[in-house]
Amino acid sequence: MSLIALGINHRTAPVEVREQLAFPPDRLPDALHSLNAVPEVCEAAILSTCNRTELYCRLEGDDSATLVDWLGAQHSLPLNRLRPCLYQHRDREAVRHMLRVASGLDSMVLGEPQILGQMKEAYQRAREAGTLSSLLNRLFQHAFTVAKRVRTDTAIGASPVSVAFAAVSLARQIFGDLGEQTALLIGAGETIELTARHLHEQGLERMIIANRTVERAHSLAAEFNGYAIALDDIDTHLAEADILVASTAAPEPLLFRPAVEQALKRRKHRPMFMVDIAVPRDIDAAVGELEDVYLYTVDDLREVIDEGLRSRQEAAQQAEEIIDVQTAHFEGWLRSLDAVSTIRAYRQRAERERDQLLEKARQQLAQGRDPQQVVEFLANTLTNKLIHAPSAALREAAYDGRAELIETARQLLGMDTDPS
Repeated sequence: MSLIALGINHRTAPVEVREQLAFPPDRLPDALHSLNAVPEVCEAAILSTCNRTELYCRLEGDDSATLVDWLGAQHSLPLNRLRPCLYQHRDREAVRHMLRVASGLDSMVLGEPQILGQMKEAYQRAREAGTLSSLLNRLFQHAFTVAKRVRTDTAIGASPVSVAFAAVSLARQIFGDLGEQTALLIGAGETIELTARHLHEQGLERMIIANRTVERAHSLAAEFNGYAIALDDIDTHLAEADILVASTAAPEPLLFRPAVEQALKRRKHRPMFMVDIAVPRDIDAAVGELEDVYLYTVDDLREVIDEGLRSRQEAAQQAEEIIDVQTAHFEGWLRSLDAVSTIRAYRQRAERERDQLLEKARQQLAQGRDPQQVVEFLANTLTNKLIHAPSAALREAAYDGRAELIETARQLLGMDTDPS
């Protein structure tokens, strides 16, 4: 039996290969059934995100070549192009890899929390497809528990390591609870989308998105119960904004000091927090001179991000220690499975001998034998039967000079190892 984690990620494969190997949600059930039907595959799960595609399988043997063939065939990708991008982890290293992935230690953004939700989704899809059994089910549950412990016991997710996360973290430092604030986001690209997502996760409910293409602004605003405006309408809504984040590709600033001054008057000089992520700038530098404006540029955020990375790297070292310990714990559980069949067989033999002797005892009672004698017969005979085989093996071990076997037997039988 082998446990295998096989796949590609952002470190081993370019985006064009990752795109080819992705499993869309509607294809996943059929893919799971197909993978589980591969010879030697006993259990299977598939994790597919924008940055990785991984197969988690329990095999009857140890030959994983069929998994590589299956993955290539699923996406019509030649093996000579696929193999250089693949990594494979087996048994202990497969366990460790899954724990690291769930904890965000193998992510493009160190410590990012989204991967745990994606792993839970992969687990649920495999359960629904019926491709999980005891081992992978236990491993996924263990991975979820370890990931939660990593986030609880370390600061792996506490510090900002992206521009969007840094902007929202600074907003929380200034306003505290964001639930009562209004955000004006200028642009509709990836950074603004991430900023909107982080703000929404922090409880901000009122969001305005301004973009040159209003349709794109509408599409993004709809995800977060916000509303969209054109760039020309920014001045009209500027006084509503407690938080303003700008990230467009405009060649010149979109926001100047006079418009912000007018907005501050309408706000009765309640502070405004602004982040200009764009290069070149979307917000004229003179805006930052206003007393009630906190204006940060991408360079200001870089210091926050660098400090956050250092903090996360330190936390990652602590997290790796947790991963090592928890990998060993799961290994111990795996080893314990080797004894299960032996324990079961030993118990079944003892129960058979018990049942046979009970039947004889009932017959003796039915024949009118003294109950006290029947009980003594039952106790003595059962004792002799249970200790006969171990006693014979111990005598033979002593005859052969196998002291280590005798010592092991004492431990198994729960006997005091001190002969005195």
